[in-house]
Amino acid sequence: MSSGSKPWADAIPANDLASFGRGFDSQDRVMTAGSRPAVLVVDMTRAFVDSTYPTGWSPTGGPAVVANATLLNAARQAALPIFFTKGYPEPDAEVQPAERGRWKVNGNPPPLPAGTPPGDVIAEQLTPMADEIIIDKGARPSGFFGTPLASYLVHAGCDTVIVTGMTTSGCVRATVLDAFQFNFNVVIPFECCADRSQISHKVSLFDMHMKYADVVSLDETIDYIQHLPAA
Repeated sequence: MSSGSKPWADAIPANDLASFGRGFDSQDRVMTAGSRPAVLVVDMTRAFVDSTYPTGWSPTGGPAVVANATLLNAARQAALPIFFTKGYPEPDAEVQPAERGRWKVNGNPPPLPAGTPPGDVIAEQLTPMADEIIIDKGARPSGFFGTPLASYLVHAGCDTVIVTGMTTSGCVRATVLDAFQFNFNVVIPFECCADRSQISHKVSLFDMHMKYADVVSLDETIDYIQHLPAA
């Protein structure tokens, strides 16, 4: 992938690129990943992909759903382990303040339209298969924090995590950082991630690419999956 096709090409100044070049590899480096990946779809729920909900943003959430469906089709054909994250076991859970944590949220969001379904439900186009595990991570950003996800990846023999979802600057970034800290290789297909803020999306992708992960296109990710060595 050339630098001009990176999703942050119009957002990162040349001076910033040069400063990273003193200690980090080129943004145009060849992707490095292991031979036993899993897919981790972070918070692709109605509450994030649909603007009906105060945390949702349809303009970017909708395309990310389509991209994730394409990725999941390839991953399922390759029989990769697939995991999803969302909030709570019950889609309309009532949580206590300690469970909700200290998010800087609007204390008076507008009421949802009558009949709006619960938001903490994975988008219908991405409904998990019976053998795909859903991680209920509560209100914490990372899919790893306080969950058994790392142990599941170890059990599956994985050395790489393909991370997707919403939002890029929030729960995706937190999950990527923890995956990195657990010594997994991390691949991020950028079309499969989305955010409300496009500058936050682009800068977060750049930052993760230069430090913790390989941010590549969906096509490159699928090509990687299709050329994995036989198990």
